[in-house]
Amino acid sequence: GVEKGDELAADAARQTDARKQAKLDKKAEGAYAGALKKFTKATELNPQMHEAWNYVGYTSRKLGKFTEALAAYDRALSIKPGYAEAVEYRGHAYLGLNRLGEAKEAYMALFSANRQLAAKLLSAMQEYVGAQRGAAGVDGAALDAFASWVSERSAIASQTAGLTRAGAA
Repeated sequence: GVEKGDELAADAARQTDARKQAKLDKKAEGAYAGALKKFTKATELNPQMHEAWNYVGYTSRKLGKFTEALAAYDRALSIKPGYAEAVEYRGHAYLGLNRLGEAKEAYMALFSANRQLAAKLLSAMQEYVGAQRGAAGVDGAALDAFASWVSERSAIASQTAGLTRAGAA
């Protein structure tokens, strides 16, 4: 399922051999596709299961189906408003669609509700900026503005880490 797909995708990302990487990516894709079928079936059996909708979104996103992922996250959030995992994952999907304003909104919602998931989304935003630098067809000014925002948010997060319950512990 999902864990297997995540393990394979992480292993693929570490590969230096392009053939091995492609093979592992293909296996990860198969694991996500299988998990998507199971989670979709779960939503059919219980349309109010927000966790299943969240994972329909997650597996769809991992398969590059960002629009379908957003619809599933929205469904999870309509059932359980403020569901932090769906807010975070939806932020990743917004990045996949270059919807940077909405990705920033997702981060801000998480920053006040769940610092740990906010940090994961911020890390993905930093990776996004790095991946977009010098890519064809990228709006350089918009990317620079987003990069600057991400940098500011990173500084604020590190300055205020001690103010959270986890930071104070």
